[in-house]
Amino acid sequence: MPKDAPPNGGARDQTPAGPWTRVSEMQAKLHRWAAADPGRRFDDLFNFVHDPATLIVAFDRVAGNRGARTPGVDGLTVADVEERIGVPGFLHDLRAALKDGSFRPLPVRERKIPKPGGSGKVRSLGIPTVADRVVQAALKLVLEPIFEADFEPVSYGFRPNRRAQDAIAEIHHFGSRGYRWVLDADIEACFDRIDHTVLMDRVRQRVKDKRVLALVKAFLKAGILTELGENRDTLTGTPQGGSATRGRTVVSGCTDGGSMVTKV
Repeated sequence: MPKDAPPNGGARDQTPAGPWTRVSEMQAKLHRWAAADPGRRFDDLFNFVHDPATLIVAFDRVAGNRGARTPGVDGLTVADVEERIGVPGFLHDLRAALKDGSFRPLPVRERKIPKPGGSGKVRSLGIPTVADRVVQAALKLVLEPIFEADFEPVSYGFRPNRRAQDAIAEIHHFGSRGYRWVLDADIEACFDRIDHTVLMDRVRQRVKDKRVLALVKAFLKAGILTELGENRDTLTGTPQGGSATRGRTVVSGCTDGGSMVTKV
């Protein structure tokens, strides 16, 4: 992967041979092509999404997350998949469903957690099934290198090998060179109010593979099973909690969000 496009967030420091090498090489090519042609719209990405190597790496990412022990609406955790089904068989069936078009995301399970700061407010998380998390992670592995090429260098939040501390260091850098103002702003309920039509239009600026577009839209429209056991449609927004939204990729909609530094 080029220096300006480090491996997808969470990747191992030294990529071993096998699936990780294959995925890393795929990401490097996609990023290089996207950076070389800002107007390029990518086709035939779906084969990368259901590639066995991509799904293996995607499962490894999901299994390594803190939420691996949290089940979706089907009640299965990563440990259940590993012990009851077996990872090879699970990924084989998942790949077959993706290839024949029978894969359908299930509603996410709602879980409300307190917001930090003791305000008494809560944040709603949406917990996808393990299968849906793996497909989201596979999408992220393929789409992130493309959209990374379009980010401004001053954007730090939720990007591969970038963090809030880097933004703070940038602020210190400009602060020592005569800049005196730092603007703090936030988009209220960003995830909850994302317009699906606008979001899909943004995705289409870079992606023309109809199967990938259909997958992204299916996750947006998957719905929510509330804590009260009610099914709720997702007409706007995207639930926080899945692999895609946690990575702040195009599926989250907040492609221009995160920690940013602007010279003032």
